[in-house]
Amino acid sequence: MTPLAVRTTLGDGTVIGLERPLLLVALPVAIALFVLLIRYRAAGTASTRSRRLLIASRVVVATLIVVAAAGPFTVVTMETQGDPTVSLLVDRSDSTAVSPDVAEGLATRIEEEGVPVTTSTIAQGTNSRIGDGIAANLRENGSVVVVSDGQVTGGQSLTETAEFARSLNATISTVTPGPAETERYITLAGPSKASVGVESRFLVQVNGVQADGPVEVTVEIDGTPITTERIAEGTGSVSVSHTFEQTGSHEITAEIDGSDTYPINDQALKTVRVVDQPKILYVSRGNYSLQSYLSELYDVETAESVPANLDPYYAVVVQNVAAGDLGNVDELQRFVIDGGGLLTVGGPNSFENGNYANSSIAATLPVTFGESTPGSARIVMLIDVSGSAGEGMRIQKAIALDALSQLDDENTVGVVGFNYQAYSVVDPAPLSQNRGTVQDRIRRLQAGGATNIANGLRGAEEMLGGQRGTIILVSDGGDTESRSAVVANALGRQGIRVIAVGAGRTVNEGVLRRIAEESGGNYFRADETDRLRLLFGGGSRRFQGEGLTIVDSGHFITSGVTLESNPGQVNDVSMRPGADFLVAAPDGTPAVASWRYGLGRVATITTYGPDGGLDGLLQQPDSLLVSKSVNYAIGDPERKASGVTDVADTRVGEPTTVIYRGDSPPSGTDAPFTAVDEGVYRAQVTPTSTGFKSVAGATYAANYPAEYAAFGTSTALTEAVRSTGGRQFQRGQAAEIAAFARQQSTRIRDVRQTWDWAFLVAGLLLFLAEVVVRRLQVYNGRTQTESGLP
Repeated sequence: MTPLAVRTTLGDGTVIGLERPLLLVALPVAIALFVLLIRYRAAGTASTRSRRLLIASRVVVATLIVVAAAGPFTVVTMETQGDPTVSLLVDRSDSTAVSPDVAEGLATRIEEEGVPVTTSTIAQGTNSRIGDGIAANLRENGSVVVVSDGQVTGGQSLTETAEFARSLNATISTVTPGPAETERYITLAGPSKASVGVESRFLVQVNGVQADGPVEVTVEIDGTPITTERIAEGTGSVSVSHTFEQTGSHEITAEIDGSDTYPINDQALKTVRVVDQPKILYVSRGNYSLQSYLSELYDVETAESVPANLDPYYAVVVQNVAAGDLGNVDELQRFVIDGGGLLTVGGPNSFENGNYANSSIAATLPVTFGESTPGSARIVMLIDVSGSAGEGMRIQKAIALDALSQLDDENTVGVVGFNYQAYSVVDPAPLSQNRGTVQDRIRRLQAGGATNIANGLRGAEEMLGGQRGTIILVSDGGDTESRSAVVANALGRQGIRVIAVGAGRTVNEGVLRRIAEESGGNYFRADETDRLRLLFGGGSRRFQGEGLTIVDSGHFITSGVTLESNPGQVNDVSMRPGADFLVAAPDGTPAVASWRYGLGRVATITTYGPDGGLDGLLQQPDSLLVSKSVNYAIGDPERKASGVTDVADTRVGEPTTVIYRGDSPPSGTDAPFTAVDEGVYRAQVTPTSTGFKSVAGATYAANYPAEYAAFGTSTALTEAVRSTGGRQFQRGQAAEIAAFARQQSTRIRDVRQTWDWAFLVAGLLLFLAEVVVRRLQVYNGRTQTESGLP
């Protein structure tokens, strides 16, 4: 791996540095060898003055060679010239038909302003691979003008395209007229699987453009009308609840009436696979309301201890039971390892109070017991010191120092700074030893240079030295020339997560969120750094909050959850490495955690009320946290069934996967099934028309193409324009587009120049000069020695 570069910024903004500074270690060795060699070879044949001059010459030559090997470079801000041109990229997909055709005649009017135009079509019909089309037309230091609504239906996202544009120092501008015709579209959301006798909720959403008049929404289930409601505002939502009494596939249709541009998207379809209520085992020795709550949602059997056979169950819920009373813990472990689920609920008799630490149940859980102080974590603070961070550098230093204050002394912390490349600021060491040094070095940071977050992430990876760890990225997200999300994804696969903290006057949250998500980390705004205490704080630096705090809102258990209650007490536990910290108690102790154990899923809820139960967590809206924790442990409620156990709804032209469980694949189907596991087969089908379709006896819905599911200018296109430094033009601004093209052809950019060749040439010239001088000494008779030294 390439060592971290060193650099410094001069008063005029010029950056000088070395790519491979560790090679300078060879300099004293080379000098010592030259000195010894010259003293040995020239001893007795040359004067002391001649030997000293030769040593000085060879030392300079050696220095020049070693410095050249170390990779000297400079970065200078320069103005570069170019020929103004306009690359006009036109989106002719169906979603743009609701807007006036602004591309017609625009190229001619721009050329009348003296700027040549190249026109390309990047989308047609239902194929809106706009990101791919823009990327294919980007050139280094170039600029494109996109006539589009930015509604992408395939290929790379506009966020990825914007990252690519910044890596080329290119800009994306747009001409986006507002929609002029009425167009509505309807969507239908809700669970894809439901249990018999349990109420399910579905949300019908009507959106569109120029849709001000009222519209009626009709919902049918299995051909029977359920409700008809009027949306007076023209767009809005309708919530529908229904309890299914029979297992199997059920068909739901939501439809609007009203004239608009496209009738195909006036109907939304959905299927629901209704299964018997998953059977779960509830183990407890107390009388808690969780049992009655679970009985409303699942097929619940109760026991005071774990029995010898758990095969009939999908999950086991244990509430406030001491380790000595758990029963057959070995069977519970086997059950989880083989794919079963476990939810362990705390109380005064469980976890540290129930002697879990001395039981084999401890290895199954995502938490450990006793004093709730996390162990040492390996952390690299990666701080953006680029030119884009310059104006907000004071803010970024303050945020970095604040983030540092959240970290416990037992954490091992190093610091890497980055602009277009990374360099070491502080080597990793426990904060108990170097907190003062880290604070001082952060305060001394200076801004300058372009931004390349990908290189910064690679530098932080190098500092971690191939070990798992965490990178705390403090940046404004103004990434100008890197594919940072790709690097973040690779880090995540190595067990290195990135926690991104947005800091600066203008923060590109989209870039930072994606980096965090790709690595499996979190994104925090500048005012949320206190959450770092939850992850890396210790007993002396505890988090103090009010009520329960969601730490990771992207997890299945916590997504969409709102917490208002506070049961008041929590078991004294701490996170196990590799587990997911989901919810924190007011003192920072893990209240909800989860992880995968073998093939199974395990979750813990360690907060409890005065009576040992879950108190307000069983009341809305908090009860969603409990039901999602159980559902997480259950996993697939059809994993014990045979036949088609999963087939997702899809859209016309988009494939869906069919999962079949049985001794052999089904026969007589158009979709070929292939084995993916013992007794598990998979096939793919792609519908060509809308409607309810059947495959291997199961039903799925084929909805209208994604092209008709969004209209108007997308926020992703607006963000791509902003992040690349482009402009948003109106349809009559041909002159302004031409002027912008002229402006963009003259660029101020950071130009990087390597100087290894110059040092090598200087060393060679000095060596040749010395040889020539010594040869002249012999020629002129000033010395008789072969070396030419007098």
